[in-house]
Amino acid sequence: MPDRPIRFLLVDDVAENLIALEALLVRDGLEIHKARSGAEALELMLSQDFQLAFVDVQMPGMNGYELAELMRGTERTRGIPIIFVTAAELSEARRFRGYEAGGVDYIFKPIDPVILQSKADVFFRLGRQAKDLERQRDELREAARTRDLALASLRAHADNSPLALVECDDDLTVHGWSMGAERILGIPPAAMIGQPLAHAGLFTDKTLAMLTNWIAGADSLARHTAEVVAETPAGQIHAELYGSVLTDPGSGRASLSLQLLDVTERHRAEEVRSLLVGELNHRIKNTLANVQAIARQTLRHSGDLDDFGARFSGRLQALARAHSILSDVTWSSASLDELLDDLIRAGTLDPDSLHRSGPQIGLSPENTLRMALVLHELVTNAAKYGALSVPEGRIRLHSAVENGELTLVWHEIGGPPVTLPAAPGFGSTLIEAGTGDHDASVDWRPEGAVWTIRIRNGFSCAAPAGSGPAALPGKGAGPAGVITGCRVLLVEDEPLVAMDVTCELEDAGAALVRLAQTVDEAIAAADAGQIDVALLDGNLAGQPVDRVAETLARRKIPFCFVSGYGKEHLPRAFADTPVLTKPVDPGALLDVICRIRARQVAGT
Repeated sequence: MPDRPIRFLLVDDVAENLIALEALLVRDGLEIHKARSGAEALELMLSQDFQLAFVDVQMPGMNGYELAELMRGTERTRGIPIIFVTAAELSEARRFRGYEAGGVDYIFKPIDPVILQSKADVFFRLGRQAKDLERQRDELREAARTRDLALASLRAHADNSPLALVECDDDLTVHGWSMGAERILGIPPAAMIGQPLAHAGLFTDKTLAMLTNWIAGADSLARHTAEVVAETPAGQIHAELYGSVLTDPGSGRASLSLQLLDVTERHRAEEVRSLLVGELNHRIKNTLANVQAIARQTLRHSGDLDDFGARFSGRLQALARAHSILSDVTWSSASLDELLDDLIRAGTLDPDSLHRSGPQIGLSPENTLRMALVLHELVTNAAKYGALSVPEGRIRLHSAVENGELTLVWHEIGGPPVTLPAAPGFGSTLIEAGTGDHDASVDWRPEGAVWTIRIRNGFSCAAPAGSGPAALPGKGAGPAGVITGCRVLLVEDEPLVAMDVTCELEDAGAALVRLAQTVDEAIAAADAGQIDVALLDGNLAGQPVDRVAETLARRKIPFCFVSGYGKEHLPRAFADTPVLTKPVDPGALLDVICRIRARQVAGT
């Protein structure tokens, strides 16, 4: 199965177009099939599995849209992604028809080889990953089958088995001790045969009592399993324990057969996996919370739905492209130049209008995502109102590192005269907040705006570089008077999430006493007092929040967790504390505050 190729299907009635597409897509491990009509394509798809289909829109007889609709109506072909190929300018209605028919994207003629290969590479890699998963599934199935055979022949191959086999009578005196038991538990048979199982000191009193109960409850046949910890001469191990209790028909006495499997490595792997899954959930939910915040704040500052759609789409695309950059570097460190080059590749920024100076800067994943949004807003504002709104306008971006602080200066020149805005828009607010606990300020000079952004952590510096070119839920179930005037401490290190939650609290009448973005800031705010309710993130810049929770509890400040982590990854001493999962539902947020405040009023 790993050697099976990835298959793409090319559908076009013009043979020359098929040859050209094939030449651009050919690569090792890719098998390309061609069809000159919709009917021929359907015949191929019914006999072969394809990971992607390039379908020409304009074909005689059955056009591309009709073929896509037929594919979506057939179970076997329904899951094949479709990229439409067309030379015609598409109206919104025709574009919508393509997506409605099941298309995932469009390629326009004349075809840009880079765009074609980039889009095809995504589906090629997805296909490879799917086949790898199939191979791993088969391997896991084979491993399970082998395990079952080993258990079935346990008694015949006890000494060679990976299990420790121990035989005891009804008072837990040992009568059998296999070589597997010696190997796993570190005690030879001679030291255990005829001795009570407790003699070795392997198991706790609780485990020994459990084994006694297994024997006492024995019927004609009884099987038991448990996970236990054993203290061997070589150290502690985690083990799966299998027990089989049999009653001798003649004497009526019971015997216990124990099979013990060392799963220490698996136990450790599961702990690591649990931590990784928790971190993944935290990262995903933080991303979703950021998207929610962007959507809602964009909606607040948009004049109409078209304006909202354009702004929201641009910000979301900036965030998505930053994620792609980080994926390419396995979420390590991306450079500021990569973010700028990405804006240039996207057509948002003209390289001839940009002058860069200063050292090469590497950014942490968190700063990469935030800076992607900041740069998007700077470029968008410059294109609408500033230097990039006229052909002669230019941008100077200078980076410098002094005293452990990174300073970025965005200077617009050559644009129309600048006047101080009557009120800051969301874009400006996002720039100021988008760098987290760092500083951002603007100087509205007549000749062009100058933004200065200072970052104190989460960056690295290389050698100097030369110059270069749906409706939301309601506002909570509690009475408005309960929340009005409520003094809230918000402990959150994601600035967009903090901004969004702050707006919801203020709209409901609450008063934000303080925003804390680090553990030390949160503890200091709790110690300062005058707080009615605290909202506590489950992780602050990679640090657990146990100390913060303990301080809030000691100060008798009620709180709830607002986190992308599940309960299992939050402080265990506060398992009964309410948890709001990111992205935050504003109705649930206000409802929790109402319930906390109601308990305060009741004096409980």
